[in-house]
Amino acid sequence: MFQFENLIVWQKSIDYADRIYDLTDRFPRDEKFGLTAQLRRAAVSISSNIAEGDGRTSKTDHARFIEIAYGSLMETISQVTLAARRQWLSDDELAKLRHAAEEIARMLSGLRRSILAPSNKQ
Repeated sequence: MFQFENLIVWQKSIDYADRIYDLTDRFPRDEKFGLTAQLRRAAVSISSNIAEGDGRTSKTDHARFIEIAYGSLMETISQVTLAARRQWLSDDELAKLRHAAEEIARMLSGLRRSILAPSNKQ
């Protein structure tokens, strides 16, 4: 098992992307190369950037990948909001996605802070 796989935020990000894939399966066919693809890429980018950042030796590089993951998460919020407006997602589905995103956002912020925290090693 890789170290990042133990992170709850990575696990929740995988679950979030999985949920996005399930929900976008119902989007109109003519959105396959539009919002469906863009939303899926953004959702996958969250866990991918957590993983990639974990492979960096520099704290600032690692933290930067966490910032990118956070940005991708915010991108999904914009996209699912549009999908709900288009009535491709129910209000309940949107609320559940927003709740999951809020939790992941808090965890990403905490992870970034912990990466950049001064080391107490002497």
